[in-house]
Amino acid sequence: AGDAAPAGDKPAADKPAAPVTIDEERVMKYLDAICAIGPRISGTEGMTKQQKLIEKHFTGLGAKVRYQKFTGKQPRKKPVEMANMIVSYNPDAERRVILCCHYDTRPIADQENNPKRWKEPFVSANDGGSGVALLMELGHHMKGLKLNVGVDFVFFDGEEYIHDPSEDESYYFLGSRHFAREYAKIRKTTKYTGAILLDMIAGKGAEFPMEQNSVIHASKLVREVWDIAAELKCDAFTKGMSKVAVNDDHIPLNEGGIPAIDIIDFEYPHWHKLTDVPKNCSAKPMVQVAKVLSIWIQRQK
Repeated sequence: AGDAAPAGDKPAADKPAAPVTIDEERVMKYLDAICAIGPRISGTEGMTKQQKLIEKHFTGLGAKVRYQKFTGKQPRKKPVEMANMIVSYNPDAERRVILCCHYDTRPIADQENNPKRWKEPFVSANDGGSGVALLMELGHHMKGLKLNVGVDFVFFDGEEYIHDPSEDESYYFLGSRHFAREYAKIRKTTKYTGAILLDMIAGKGAEFPMEQNSVIHASKLVREVWDIAAELKCDAFTKGMSKVAVNDDHIPLNEGGIPAIDIIDFEYPHWHKLTDVPKNCSAKPMVQVAKVLSIWIQRQK
């Protein structure tokens, strides 16, 4: 009788998944720490410092961290050694899902009106930094979640390794392209059933419409995520479609056989500008994204 559940109470295993509530102050401190490094361009000292910060953080929380190293190349540029970072939970599970973002910063702030300012130090707080900060915060909550699948946090390198905005688009998304190629080698033993990409998720007043390419390539996953948002009354996830079809790291993943969608605020006014700094970001939209993600990963089977 001592181990019977109290009357009217469900056994813990049968309780519905609950969304996490992130620490708003802590997630903004993570964003500040990331941006305090300065630019985190692929192959630079700034990127190395960020990698050490991320590795120390997640290993300190008891997670498994590994590097997926590769060489990135742009026209008229020397090859650069790059690395995706993968943080794994329930690492032995064959069925897995991905929460991901890019963690490199663009070498140029090419949306500044004055091209002479493009090469000034550009910390890219929302565009890259916010996804890293939120995944760092989620790391505190993962042990408390009931998972039926493995979960990988993936930080993609080389998404923004662009020195000339007129370059052909095939040179974007170097890290996610490499990840998709590597996945092709392990598909007999690892099955990724879905991926959610986070990009520019911390702008003040951010809204997340359903991104067009996500709907085209992974409509079922879009419906799952936006239905959860509606269920949780997370109104930053709007019912409409994005104004543009965004090319982002989810494209190579879909091409590699992983259904992938992009949660992105493409209306962020500081995109690729020197004003993309932490003071123009907020934890409020990240709170909503975290709630939705935490329910989604717990419902995967």
